[in-house]
Amino acid sequence: MNIQLLRHATLGLTYAGITILVDPMFSDAGANPPIVNSANDRRNPLVPLPDAASGWLAPDALLVTHLHRDHWDDAAAAAIAKETPVLCQPGDEAAFQAAGFADVTPVERTLQLRGITVTRTGGRHGTGEIGERMGPVSGFVLQAEGHPALYIAGDTIWCDEVAEALDAFRPAVTIVNAGGARFTVGDPITMNEDDVIQVCRYAPYTKVIAVHMDSINHCLVTRADLRARLEAEGCLDRVSLPEDGAFVCI
Repeated sequence: MNIQLLRHATLGLTYAGITILVDPMFSDAGANPPIVNSANDRRNPLVPLPDAASGWLAPDALLVTHLHRDHWDDAAAAAIAKETPVLCQPGDEAAFQAAGFADVTPVERTLQLRGITVTRTGGRHGTGEIGERMGPVSGFVLQAEGHPALYIAGDTIWCDEVAEALDAFRPAVTIVNAGGARFTVGDPITMNEDDVIQVCRYAPYTKVIAVHMDSINHCLVTRADLRARLEAEGCLDRVSLPEDGAFVCI
């Protein structure tokens, strides 16, 4: 299993011999306005897409957890080969079809992709009214005979749904969207330092990879912040915090 963080939540995976592009955001640095009701006015994305992204324009499959602009944008829709099979959560398929993708499959629960079992999991994109307004989000678990299970948690805070997925699949690797994204009111809508530590302590068997940092203006927890907190809590050896373009090989 090879995992390349391209930027934010955009990942290039090689799993069981299949290449999978996850949550592509291909906009140029500064092309988009700040997130509404955020604490600063920095334009998004904050950093450029690494050159390595050009190698991921024709993957064997595209996996998109949800349609928020930092996980699926117009630049990605224009760049990715239209014959690429797309896996998404139910209700999102029309957006990919409108962008010209013909092979679009919503994952209701579980399906087979060239020998890989893909299972959709739940999550909570925040708490209270804000969490409701953020809409449905999904995670995905990949399993294949002879390969370690991989859990892509998606845009979620620590919650019962994440614990249930960890219990059900006991993944060898768990990718979490950190960054503590938040608005000027309300709680974080993605995992912050406390949430990542919860994952580590709840599931000591899983290797955690933390992404979704230093790229969007309302993600206020940086890699440096998370690294310092993990070190203070004795969890740093459990978590990888790759830089953009870097590989994590399992």
